[in-house]
Amino acid sequence: MPHSQTSAPRDGVLGGRIARGASPWLLPTVATAALSLARSRRSKKAAAVAVPATALAAGMLWFFRDPEREIASGRVISPADGVVQSIMPWKDGRTRVAIFMSPLNVHVNRAPLAGTVTSVEHIPGGYVPAFNKESENNERVVWHFDTELGDIEMIQIAGAVARRIVPYIPQGTKVEQGERIGLIRFGSRVDIYLPEGVEVAVEVGQKTVAGVTRIDRD
Repeated sequence: MPHSQTSAPRDGVLGGRIARGASPWLLPTVATAALSLARSRRSKKAAAVAVPATALAAGMLWFFRDPEREIASGRVISPADGVVQSIMPWKDGRTRVAIFMSPLNVHVNRAPLAGTVTSVEHIPGGYVPAFNKESENNERVVWHFDTELGDIEMIQIAGAVARRIVPYIPQGTKVEQGERIGLIRFGSRVDIYLPEGVEVAVEVGQKTVAGVTRIDRD
C-alpha cells in the first residue's frame, strides 16, 4: 500500500518543510534578505540590496523544498525528481537509468527499494554539467542497497553548480522504499542500475517524481 515517509530529519525552517543540509546556504541568504528589508526604509543602500536578496532567498526556499509524498507501490521507484536522460544496457546485464535534475526540481533523493544500505562511497571528481557525457567523472556518491532484487546500485552525481552531495544515512541502515536518503545541492544527476531481467518502464525524456514514478515493469 502507498505510504508517506516522514521519518527523515530536516532543517527546522518553515515548519520543517526544507531539506536537511540546506542551512549553510539558506540561513545566510534569508538573514541578509531580512536585514536589508528591515533597514530599507532608512538606507538607500539597504533598499538596493533588499530586492535581489529577497529574490535570492525566495529562490533558495523553493530549491530546498522537501514535500511529503505518497509513496507509490511497485518494485523499483524513482530515486529522483527530473527527466530520464538516458537508458543504457551495461556489460554485466544491468540497465542504467540516468535522471537529470534541473535547479527547478526537488533535490532530495529517495530509496528506490526497501532494504539495507550496504555501502555509501564518496568519490572525488570534477564538476562539468550533469547532462554532459564527461559528468561520468564528476564528484559522486555511490550507494549499494541489499534488496529483494539483490544488490541495487544508485549514484548521486554532482553537476557544474552542485558542488556538495549530502548523504542522510550511513552504511548499515535499513530503509523503507521512498525514504529520504540524501540531497544534491543544485543541478545534478542520479543513476540507478536495474538488475538483469528487470524491464524498464520509463522512456527517455519522461519526467520522474521521487517516490512516485515507477521505474520497472512487471
